[in-house]
Amino acid sequence: MALSVQEMGQRAKKATAQVAGVSLATRNALLKNMGAALLMRQDEIIAANQQDLVAYGASLSRPMQKRLTLDSDALTAIAESLAAVATLPDPLAGPYDTWENHAGLKIVKKIVPLGVVAMIYEARPNVTVDAAALALKSGNAVILRGGKEAIHSNTVLATILRDVLIDQNLNPDIIQLITDTTHESVNTLLHLRAAIDVLIPRGSAAFIDYVVANATVPVIETGAGNTHIFVDASADQAAALRIIHNAKTQKPAVCNAAEKLLIHEAIAQEFLPKIADALIAERVALRGDQASLEIDGRLTPASDADWDTEYNDLVMGIKIVPDVTAAIDWVNAHTTHHSETIISQDPDNIAAFMNQVDAAVVYQNASSRFTDGFEFGFGAEIGISTQKLHARGPMGLPALTTIKYEVFGDGQIRA
Repeated sequence: MALSVQEMGQRAKKATAQVAGVSLATRNALLKNMGAALLMRQDEIIAANQQDLVAYGASLSRPMQKRLTLDSDALTAIAESLAAVATLPDPLAGPYDTWENHAGLKIVKKIVPLGVVAMIYEARPNVTVDAAALALKSGNAVILRGGKEAIHSNTVLATILRDVLIDQNLNPDIIQLITDTTHESVNTLLHLRAAIDVLIPRGSAAFIDYVVANATVPVIETGAGNTHIFVDASADQAAALRIIHNAKTQKPAVCNAAEKLLIHEAIAQEFLPKIADALIAERVALRGDQASLEIDGRLTPASDADWDTEYNDLVMGIKIVPDVTAAIDWVNAHTTHHSETIISQDPDNIAAFMNQVDAAVVYQNASSRFTDGFEFGFGAEIGISTQKLHARGPMGLPALTTIKYEVFGDGQIRA
């Protein structure tokens, strides 16, 4: 009989003491064993994934179908990522700041796990393994709640990870998966203050907004990426074509893919048809403002809603702007504070854009696809925070820790 969400929360809370005390060597060995177990049981995983694809694949866009699919290559990559996490430094190891106060108390500022990390995410079964691995490496228990589109895949993946814990005589409740895919299970998790120390949602902008608006547990807002590229009048247009093509088409269903393109009016007549050629060749649907439509008739009119939409698909909105100030104003009015890019050779315009755009990551002359924990040198990521407290941008292992102060005395009292 399936446990209730409340019962899972209670079990996760009890498991935190054990997982926090697991040695680094054991944590790393567990991660390697989990990778090996996933490969050993890949036929079982792929069969479950096929059930998900048959049940829900037709309702998903092609990019989202690709994100849902688990094949031998995908599982090999997941196993390699587990091995990579095992090589990362221990986020709990210190060195710790230590000092003595005026009363002779020794104060140690210690790094400790957050406790119970909950993850809510959509049709991305790789997140099941990634989140479990990063939580384990940082000494946390984790409760996972994936979308219904990946329920069979997630169930098998979580079972395999828990089996590895059992084999090593550890509490399997260090990793738990909610198999109830109703909205009720999400709403219960959002209010489980007695058990959840932090909740991390990953998915569409609408989904994340719902979680942030309704949760009473602490939330790290992540993921939604209404990401812009501004092509300045001084831009190297050949470089701009490469950057935009990569940012839009390489992997369109991810949060760091470009969704909107702003073009300086001084080069729009020349540049817009060239980038339209390149994107249309990749089957990207282009939606533009009136000025864009007058330059290239292949675009369709953008609605007001388009400018705030994260497509996660081969769709891009295009707008003509008069200068860098207008570009900055437009981006700040419509950004989800994820990743924003300027393509320019003008130092003043670059400085203005980099300093004034309010986003976790701001790029000069580079693809937004680099907003990723691995690409930033963190080894892996639990998500990309678009807020400003606790963590911002790609979140590596240190983002799953907090601090506590240990104070050592020999009888002191306060005067």
